[in-house]
Parts: sequence; C-alpha cells; structure tokens
Amino acid sequence: MKITRITETKRGRFSLFDEEDTFLFSIDGETMAKNKIIEGTQLSCFDLEHLRTQSDARKAKDGALRYLSMRDYASKELYDKLCLKFDADTAAAAVAEMARLDLLNDENFALHRAKYLINQKKSVREITRQLASKGIDQTTIACVLDTLSPADDDACYALIQKSYRTKLLSGETDKVLAAMARRGFPYGAAKQAIERFFAAEDAEDNDFN
Repeated sequence: MKITRITETKRGRFSLFDEEDTFLFSIDGETMAKNKIIEGTQLSCFDLEHLRTQSDARKAKDGALRYLSMRDYASKELYDKLCLKFDADTAAAAVAEMARLDLLNDENFALHRAKYLINQKKSVREITRQLASKGIDQTTIACVLDTLSPADDDACYALIQKSYRTKLLSGETDKVLAAMARRGFPYGAAKQAIERFFAAEDAEDNDFN
C-alpha cells in the first residue's frame, strides 16, 4: 500500500491517505518522523498496523498526561478512562508508563482522597465505597484508614450541626437517623452524635439561664 497524501489536522496530527485517497488513520509527528513516512512511502499491511499501534501508544500516553495534569487519578480509574478511546493493551501500556514516571501512586491518591472525604464529613463506609469505586484495593484502603483514623462519631456530629439542627429541634430525630444511615453512618454513631448534640444544646441553654 502506498501513502499518497498526508495532511495535518487541527490537532497537529497527520492524516494518511492511500492510492484511492481513502483516509486510513492519523498519526503523531514523532511517529511519522521515526518511521520516515512521507508521501509515496510503500507499506505492507503489517507495517501499516505497526504504525497505527505506535501512534496509538503515543496518543494514549499524551492523553494520560493530559488527564493527570488536570487532577490525580488512581491507576484503574485512569485505565478505565483510557479504555474509552483505546484498546486494553494500549491503555495498560500508557498507565504503566505513567507509573514508571512516578505520576501514578494509588496509595498517595487514596490518602489525599480520604483526607478530602473526611473534611467533607463522610462516613468511614462511604469513604471506603468511594475509594473502592476508583479501583483502590482493600488492603490499601485499610492502610489509609488506619493512618488517618477517621471517626464516624465526630463526622456525624459535625454533619448534624451543619445540616440537621433544625430537624432535631423540631423533634424529627427518626428522620435524622434515617438520613445518617443513608449517608453510611452506623446507627450507634448517629445515635451518640444526636445525644451529644442535645447535650450541647442543653448546656448552652443553661449558660443563658
């Protein structure tokens, strides 16, 4: 097969066309230069597929770098995102390259994400669920939670003060308990937090008397 026409795309890649002026695929400039692709280059089917594979690998790595420049990713989360555009092997190779460059670290990702969720007053169960949804394994999750030691009681109490004070003072304790359960807080932690809330309210009332 002969490459008869090469045009540059708006994204800086290069579109390849065959003898019938049929678009084949686009490649990056580095891959094109490395393989000495110019108009008139003859390629076998094997060479053409190898060229596509090389360019896809470069495109996947560039995509991974772009995603990581915007925010941190867990390895599996990044892999799943790349798989939306590339085959499994290409996505896996790009993730491996990011790890080699020390741009991916699941334990650090989990630690930073857990700290954020703790500040958002999330329950231990919800933190665990969210980390697992990002592809973090249970051993790493357990290690991170052990390091940070988040307390359901404190998180629940802070959330009650912020969002459920009016309901509790209106006597809607059961509704607040149900809301806490939906957020992943154990019944015991929610009950203790509510008791703590009312004790603080009583103490405040006594201060004014």
